[in-house]
Formats: sequence, C-alpha cells, structure tokens
Amino acid sequence: MNELSWARRTLLWLAAMLLAMAIAASTAPVDAATNPYQRGPDPTRSALVQDGPYTVATSSVSRLSVRGFGGGTIYYPTRTTETFGGIAVSPGYTADATSLAWFGRRLASHGFVVLVIDTNSRFDYPDSRASQLQAALDYLVSSSPAAVRARLDASRLAVAGHSMGGGGTLRISERNGQLKAAVPLTPWHTDKTFSTAVPQLIVGAEADTVAPVSQHAIPFYNNLPSTTPKVYVELDNASHFAPNSNNASISVYAISWMKLWVDNDLRYRQFLCGVNDRALSDFRSNNRHCQ
Repeated sequence: MNELSWARRTLLWLAAMLLAMAIAASTAPVDAATNPYQRGPDPTRSALVQDGPYTVATSSVSRLSVRGFGGGTIYYPTRTTETFGGIAVSPGYTADATSLAWFGRRLASHGFVVLVIDTNSRFDYPDSRASQLQAALDYLVSSSPAAVRARLDASRLAVAGHSMGGGGTLRISERNGQLKAAVPLTPWHTDKTFSTAVPQLIVGAEADTVAPVSQHAIPFYNNLPSTTPKVYVELDNASHFAPNSNNASISVYAISWMKLWVDNDLRYRQFLCGVNDRALSDFRSNNRHCQ
C-alpha cells in the first residue's frame, strides 16, 4: 500500500468516526447538564398523581384589567432561581376557571406558570376560546404581575382546555405553530380536521355522552397529520366531566406531555411510551415522541 492510499483510508476512517459521533450526539438523551429547562427531581408515577415539588402562589386576574379574555387565576411556582414554561388553560362550555383549579395548581406545582382563564362569556364557542387562549398567553408574557413575569420563560408556551376549551386548544394549535404542546381534555368541536405540527395529547372519556369519543376525540386524533407527535388516552368508564376534578390519569399524562415538549425533559417519556394502563380503555400513539 502506498502512502497516498493509506492517507486516504485514514481520512475516510476519521470522517466516518466524526459522522458517527455527530449522529450519536444528536440522538443522545438530554440530561440536566445539557438541558437548561429540566426542572425538579427524577419523576415517578406516584409523584405525578399529586402536587409536585414546587410551592405554588396564586394571582387573581380581574376581567376588568385584561382584553381579549375574561380574567382568571394564575398559578406559579414561588421559587425565584428558575424560570418556567407558561400554559394557558380554557374551561368548558358554561364553566369558569374554578372548574380546572386543581389542574392549574397541579401543573404549576410541577414547574409551570399556568393561567386558567375565565371566558368572555360562559357560552363562547371553541374558536372564540382559541382567540381567548392566545390573548391569555399574550397577557402572561407582557402584562401579568412582575412576580409572574420574573418566573416565566416566554419562549416556551403551551395550551390546554376542557370540552369546548379543548376544541379551542386544537384551533389555537392550528393558528399558532410556535406553541410547544397542547392538551385537549374531552374536546368538543364541529370541525374534525386540524392541521398542526404542535404536539397533541388528546384525552377522551369512554362514557362521554356530551362529546362522544367516536365523534370527537378519536376523529381529532386520527385526522391530525402523521408527522405531528400525538397521543390519545381514553379514561376508562369516565364521563365528559372527568377533567373537572382531581384525576390521576390526567395528572400523569398531562404533566408528562408538558414536561417532554415544553421542558425538553426526556425523563418523562417513560410515562408516554409503551403504555399499559388499566385506568385507560384505549391508548393510541404514533410514537413520534418515543424516537
């Protein structure tokens, strides 16, 4: 072998090694040392069914002080050494912010700034609720109390909502592709096809007679683009109003979804991949989040 051939082979080998290292680095789990958004201790399922490690403060938002939505309540971690992703949450038809108070507090206690809104009218339809969710996010970023904004990372925003608020969650996901994640809870909407790249965790309820899963949650899931990370969980023998009270399954899956996509925290994939949960009557996933 002449010196030129040996040099070429050496260069090719080095190039192959560098490429392999680059690929490995791009797919390696993000740990605390390299992920600036990782928050809280290593998760366990038992920890996710109860309030988390952060002490939570609340701030009431008067409808007279805001534009575009009806006020509500902000739940936020009191810790000042970290910033947190923000989540706007819409209640369902005829309901107000108190109907999802447990949900807002639960999310905040695991490391998020959460605004559960009151709507302009209790009878607002989903697309109006989508606009109100956007107005709530804008308020969080630009006009919320200084103590809230000091803890908010405005680059990491997400949404959730119940019933018509869930339909609004799907609609705002379509309108605002900058959102990091969405969680429609027993969602209702007359439109069954939403085109969005925002990762969606859709929660259905097996015994839902208001928004039957066969007419709402499942078509929403099925018609989302195959390229969109998506999961469908169906609560066994649960009603449309399951999200209105403390629910262990909603807690586990919603927190894990927000942690994975808002915080880039791969520690939570264990609760979303290879799921075998007796509390669910159905589970579907395109596993985009498990790769």
